[in-house]
Amino acid sequence: MSSLAVQKASSAAGATGTAQSRPPLRGRIALVPTITLLLGALYCLLPVAWVVIASTKSGSELFSTFTFLPGSGFTDNLHDLNAYRDGIYWQWMTNSALYAVLGALLSTCVSAFSGYALATYRFRGRETLFNVLLAGVLMPPIILAIPQYLLMAKADLTDSYWSVLLPQILSPYGVYLSRIYAAAAVPSDVVEAGRMDGASEWRIFTRVALPMMVPGMVTVFLFQFVAIWNNFLLPYIMLSDDEKFPITLGLFTLLEQGANTPALYTLVITGAFLAVIPLVALFLVIQRFWSLDLLSGAVKS
Repeated sequence: MSSLAVQKASSAAGATGTAQSRPPLRGRIALVPTITLLLGALYCLLPVAWVVIASTKSGSELFSTFTFLPGSGFTDNLHDLNAYRDGIYWQWMTNSALYAVLGALLSTCVSAFSGYALATYRFRGRETLFNVLLAGVLMPPIILAIPQYLLMAKADLTDSYWSVLLPQILSPYGVYLSRIYAAAAVPSDVVEAGRMDGASEWRIFTRVALPMMVPGMVTVFLFQFVAIWNNFLLPYIMLSDDEKFPITLGLFTLLEQGANTPALYTLVITGAFLAVIPLVALFLVIQRFWSLDLLSGAVKS
């Protein structure tokens, strides 16, 4: 009898040890999102790593060495890029900075005004107007490109800086984010208190509401800056003078010429690597304002 009890106890202990050594099912399932995110990060970062490494290779090394083996031609590539057409690459970079900074600032201002008005004021047709803006978020930019070109041609603004800047000032997605953030970050009691104290609507917006909306507006600015910096279709349709090209369109024309002159491929890759640096620097400089959870940012405000 005692030996039977000992055998049962030992078998139970063995089963318990096996169960403890085997990871629980919930823990194994929890690894799936982590692995998925790691694969997604690898998928996004692998092209960037390739551009960084390929920019160090000379023309002969680019097609003859291992893909992720660094080369020895980065300095020569920079020199050739600076010398190409008297440094027109830096003119393209300057144009992109002008389009992105000025366009993102103007778009953020328009989004802040519109979002605050839609969140604070009650007027007839407000929800209809907001639904139209939501429809604009879902509309692909390529659908609007030709009508925008026709409007700019009617105003005699094609092939100018304004033809690229003006269509990007109004961002439906920016207005949508601004309204959601303003509704969460600006309490109605605070607005009413300002009105009771005799403050004008403009003063309430600039002195009370806008400081509360800063984290959300920085988010809108970042979205718009990246979108304008990476925009290709609108400049491609609007511009014909290559001295007004942004970096995306300039590198595209350089790549097209590389089909007949393979030596230009190294310039395109080096230029693409340098074009990524301003975006990375921007995120590093203002990352403390970056908030993925807009509602939590509003509560902190």
